[in-house]
Amino acid sequence: MIGGSVSDDTDRRRSWRRKTLEVIRAFVVPIAIVLLFRFYVIQPFIVKGASMEPAFEDREYLIIDEITPVFKPLRRGAVIVFRYPADPSEFFIKRIIGLPGEHILIKNGSVIVRTVSGEKIVLDEPYLARGTVTAGDIELTLSADSYFVMGDNRNFSSDSRHWGVLTKDHITGRALLRLWPPERIGVIRITEY
Repeated sequence: MIGGSVSDDTDRRRSWRRKTLEVIRAFVVPIAIVLLFRFYVIQPFIVKGASMEPAFEDREYLIIDEITPVFKPLRRGAVIVFRYPADPSEFFIKRIIGLPGEHILIKNGSVIVRTVSGEKIVLDEPYLARGTVTAGDIELTLSADSYFVMGDNRNFSSDSRHWGVLTKDHITGRALLRLWPPERIGVIRITEY
């Protein structure tokens, strides 16, 4: 053979394969991990509208935790993102007020929850703007997979008072981080009642 041996060609092919595998490991694997993380663990969300003011304002950029709600029960006070039951192409952001199996009573501006264990909780809601009154005259018991959700800006919120309860299969995830605007960056805490 002129200009090289069979063993040189074999070495070149092996070297090319090694380099190709290194490129795959260096670029393709991390990109695949990031994409899996993005589509199954966290998701960006931009707040639209005033229904959650003052806690969340229009155009704030949030990171939604999609994995924790799969493994842990959601808690009252958590802010969640979900597909609007009447039009699943739309996403809403609201606060969980009632959990599965609980009894909800809204009367005279008060929100009262009777837990599954029978405890009566009159919600003290520090996230509401001063002077906010919760309108509505509602009494209902939630089924085993239903949640009662409301916006913090009660006068400008389309929520469970208007369109009914939210089932777990509509929930995308829990608001975890606020990344924009810079002066409000931080972890989003769950309100304790």
